[in-house]
Amino acid sequence: MDYQAILEEIKNEIQPFLNEGKLANYIPALANVDDKEFAMSIQLFDGTSYHIGNHNLKFSIQSISKVFTFTLALNHYGKDLYKRVGHEPSGNPFNSLVQLEYENGIPRNPFINAGAIVTADSLVSIYKKNTFNTILNFIKKTSNDKTLTFDEEIFNSELAHGFRNFALINMIKSFNNINNNIDDVIDTYFKQCSIMMNTSQLSKSMLFLANHGINPLTNEEILTVSKAKRINSLMLTCGHYDASGDFAYKVGLPGKSGVGGGIVAVVPQKMAICVYSPKLNLQGNSLVGTKALELFTTKTGLSIF
Repeated sequence: MDYQAILEEIKNEIQPFLNEGKLANYIPALANVDDKEFAMSIQLFDGTSYHIGNHNLKFSIQSISKVFTFTLALNHYGKDLYKRVGHEPSGNPFNSLVQLEYENGIPRNPFINAGAIVTADSLVSIYKKNTFNTILNFIKKTSNDKTLTFDEEIFNSELAHGFRNFALINMIKSFNNINNNIDDVIDTYFKQCSIMMNTSQLSKSMLFLANHGINPLTNEEILTVSKAKRINSLMLTCGHYDASGDFAYKVGLPGKSGVGGGIVAVVPQKMAICVYSPKLNLQGNSLVGTKALELFTTKTGLSIF
């Protein structure tokens, strides 16, 4: 299959959609990006990669980071983690307070903000002040790239404007589902969201989930087959907030989006894909990114269905 030609076709076909959607302006630092950017990378198991657009441009990974923190937490706690955070789709916006109160401070899944905050808390219990460095080092390992950093400006912008996330963590704390200092946990959470990566790095970093938990480029086992299966199933059912069903219907791949405009997706036993376009649809997912992935699975027949 000529992946490069398919990517070029997609680039041409998504052009009209670049005018739709809007930037995540509730985090001021995210509103400063070029809203016409588009990049897409495919990473195969043998090390071959294909790209279109500005695939070296770094953006904040935002909620894509939740896949890595959930992987770390699941590796350490196993099924015990599910006592504190569920694994069901929420059907509500990613920052919903209503459901959290109704369900006594147990977030529905680790990919909504409340669930990722509980996951961060579970990691702070293990790694203490070194939690963020542990998360960053883990992503460096899965992407095989030691240069990764976070963006101080975006981190501070989230800290100054993340009122909804502060409300979430305080509510969870009131139900005794946060065990550590609130500031330590929320700092970790905002920092992980501020990690900067490009589509090339992100597609590499997800390969282990396309290969039963083993990084095919290094043959290193990142996690067990059964845990990799669980993470992929959660990405399929919960990876795009309240648009997860729509994404599964149109794209048909396990994936995870972030309000920075990135989406990662995996084709089991074949490849990992990352697409970047910063303007979002109403559910907070990259509008053009979702369209590009839909075109990709339509043209290649590489959906899991």
